[in-house]
Amino acid sequence: MNLRSKKEIVAKMLDIGVTRVLFNPNKLNEIKEAITRQDFRKLMVQGVILVRPKKGVSRGRARHALKQKRKGRQHGQGSREGRFGARVGTTKQVWVKKIRAQRDLIKELLTKSIISKETYIDLRKKAKGGYFRNVRHIKLYLTEKVLWIKKWKKEKHIQ
Repeated sequence: MNLRSKKEIVAKMLDIGVTRVLFNPNKLNEIKEAITRQDFRKLMVQGVILVRPKKGVSRGRARHALKQKRKGRQHGQGSREGRFGARVGTTKQVWVKKIRAQRDLIKELLTKSIISKETYIDLRKKAKGGYFRNVRHIKLYLTEKVLWIKKWKKEKHIQ
């Protein structure tokens, strides 16, 4: 017994695909007698006609990938699009990040009395002029020019 046309009517009624419409195999005679949409609605209320749930796309893999990226994985050469300059942000953003770190270090060195006020002013000017590449470069400069205050150098053993 072919009930394809009946399935199509129900599918059109519910605006779903034909494959999602299920008929109870024990009640096929009742389904066969149904003609109008009203009949089909009654059968749905009785549980003779069922609708399969929608199939979705699982986000399990996406969640796992996101978890790995938060750990710092999956950022290798093969995953990158765009050159380094395109990925790090504008040159201004890079500069702002760099200068803030340098100024924070210089300020901390002054407040802990690790450098003198004169050295502090000199370092601020040099940082503003773009003399230092990074924070490490400032420390290296201080060591080479012997600008650390001596008592601190003995206590902390900084080179």
